[in-house]
Amino acid sequence: MPNSDLLPSLLFKINQNQLALEAAIMELTLWVEQRGSAEVADNVRGALEAISRNEEFINMTLAVLMAPE
Repeated sequence: MPNSDLLPSLLFKINQNQLALEAAIMELTLWVEQRGSAEVADNVRGALEAISRNEEFINMTLAVLMAPE
């Protein structure tokens, strides 16, 4: 398998890791919020918005890269 064929798979796995980290951080955010740190929770949600904003573009690009030619 040529190295260029590995790139889409690698990017897909990195994206999966990113989404898993986002979910884990959101769980921790909810835990922090339940303990009275709403400001911290809001700050974390704000930082995580970048992942949400970019998710559609990343998924579309990965689909193009992984599509058979």
